[in-house]
Amino acid sequence: MLSFKSFCKYVIVTAMLMLGLSSCHTPKDITYFQDVTDGSRCDIAPEKELVVEPGDQLSIIVHSKDPQLANLFNLPISANRLGQIGESYSNLVSLYTVDSYGDIEFPVLGTLHIGGMKRTEVAEYVKKELLQRNLVKDPTVIVDLYNRWVNVLGEVTSPGRVNITSDKFTILDALAGAKDVKIDGKRTNVVVLRKENGREVAHTVDLTDTRSLLSSPVYYLQQNDIIYVEPNDVRKRQTTANGNAVFTPSFWISIASFATTLLLLIKNW
Repeated sequence: MLSFKSFCKYVIVTAMLMLGLSSCHTPKDITYFQDVTDGSRCDIAPEKELVVEPGDQLSIIVHSKDPQLANLFNLPISANRLGQIGESYSNLVSLYTVDSYGDIEFPVLGTLHIGGMKRTEVAEYVKKELLQRNLVKDPTVIVDLYNRWVNVLGEVTSPGRVNITSDKFTILDALAGAKDVKIDGKRTNVVVLRKENGREVAHTVDLTDTRSLLSSPVYYLQQNDIIYVEPNDVRKRQTTANGNAVFTPSFWISIASFATTLLLLIKNW
């Protein structure tokens, strides 16, 4: 049987050993793409390009060998710039705003329904209308989408609105635009809110599971998506005064000291 002195030493050593093991533990939920190795292959969700939605703004510029003819199909600011032969194109353009029905009012052509179309499809549609109506013989149509963005919230370095910079924009692009998830972010449960059929639908993404991430229906984002990175447990506990105290060396040293003192008092009772 252990002596009382030996028992006290045992309590202190055990407490210090538990502290050492906990401090040497390597977190498993920090590294991205943990399930892949060199040369491994993963299925990816079907590529999904952004489509025009009500409220979107876009520029549609018609070019032709006859600049004056092309001017008839461009909004005023664009037409003034493009009608001047030899002058470089200006970034100052007028924008079409898509109405709630997915329509825009286009010069000469009238109402065009472009809701649900990709950017390239809008360009082909306008070009086809100009040719079929015999309005322009050699049209070149350039379409650019503007107010496209997603919101990235939570434990990222730079939360806020991130502009969509390509037709195929992924959740990794959005997190990179927010300057990555902070060390306190929970990478295994990133939430993406998306409006579907008039309702906000929540999807969860695990950034540490490559196969799950790449096949997720929200791997390719849509405009107005909301990405939320939840804080991990350590970060959550920081919201209380002593939330993380139990994980500090001073806490376990105090526990060992208190236990030893208590045992001494019991012995001398």
